[in-house]
Amino acid sequence: MLRIAGRFARSRSGSMVPLFFLMLVPLITAVGFSVDYTSAVQTRSNQQQALDAALLSITTMDTTSTLPQRQTALQDSFIANGGQGTATLQTFVVAANGAASAQATASYAMPTAFMQIARINTVPVAVVSAVNKTPALVQTTFKVSKVSGWWNKTMTLYGTQFGATVAKPMMSIEYTYNGFGDPKGYGTTNVYTITNNGGADVKTLVQSQVCTTASVTTFTGLPADAILQTSGSRKYSTTCVNTMYPANSAGAAIDVSQMGGLSLQMYVPSGNPQYLKSDDATTSNRLYSGVDANALTETATGQKVDIFTIVPCGVTSYQAWEDGGTTVPTPSSNADFFYNVTGKCDFNKRPSDTALTQ
Repeated sequence: MLRIAGRFARSRSGSMVPLFFLMLVPLITAVGFSVDYTSAVQTRSNQQQALDAALLSITTMDTTSTLPQRQTALQDSFIANGGQGTATLQTFVVAANGAASAQATASYAMPTAFMQIARINTVPVAVVSAVNKTPALVQTTFKVSKVSGWWNKTMTLYGTQFGATVAKPMMSIEYTYNGFGDPKGYGTTNVYTITNNGGADVKTLVQSQVCTTASVTTFTGLPADAILQTSGSRKYSTTCVNTMYPANSAGAAIDVSQMGGLSLQMYVPSGNPQYLKSDDATTSNRLYSGVDANALTETATGQKVDIFTIVPCGVTSYQAWEDGGTTVPTPSSNADFFYNVTGKCDFNKRPSDTALTQ
């Protein structure tokens, strides 16, 4: 076989060698085209991933960002994520309810290696990406319903700004037992908004609820909203008076539009444990939530609570805490700290509310 191949190569009498090399050209071309095609497929995949990441990134920009600013950020992010060529922001629309949609394209003329034999120097690679962003919580308004118990306690709302690592207090509800009441005690509850001024936290009173308990001989003729209790042969009536600041206030309105994280903490100096936290899986089961004040759901043991998800948009929801005096699980009616939360939703910077649609 080797002798035959050698004679074929040394042959000068026929036309087999030129014919062989003529057949070799289309073979090499086909293999080369296949290599360039494979490269184009991989390049397109890389381009798509880079464009998707870039489009998602500009949905976390400030709500006041202009279209040209988003275009610049899109291109920069596209290149940073390994994209080649030009990324173009086609649309970025925010609806009246805060829902947003955006679409972008990217194009790149990929140089070829083997297709140049056929005078094809570049291959166009084009990709498209689109996202939808649902409205999300930008403001929460807290208002105390009723707080009770023999233990003083304070609930604090903490927020972590985008790019920050330390949470700061934004609102607090502080309860002081009045030292009188059986079998359930009541007292004074104050609700404050908290702002930071020069490194110091400044508290502003927005609601005060003062509950007064008295011993009565009969439950007849008492106010309709009076809380009635019996201990042995003794009867008690508790009345609570709410004062809002200003008078027409709906409660403690907290701007959370710049917050990447929210959490609640209940501090009970006499409790064990003293600190109950919504983002602590070991104590979050003392928090109840829901849209029906009479059917609140207790947080499952071992589960952290995302405040953004338990406060619905545009409606009043309800939350409650069991301060530690009663072992959980227990019905929400046994809780001690009741308040309602109204959520306002709009366009926001949080990436978790964005989904790729194309």
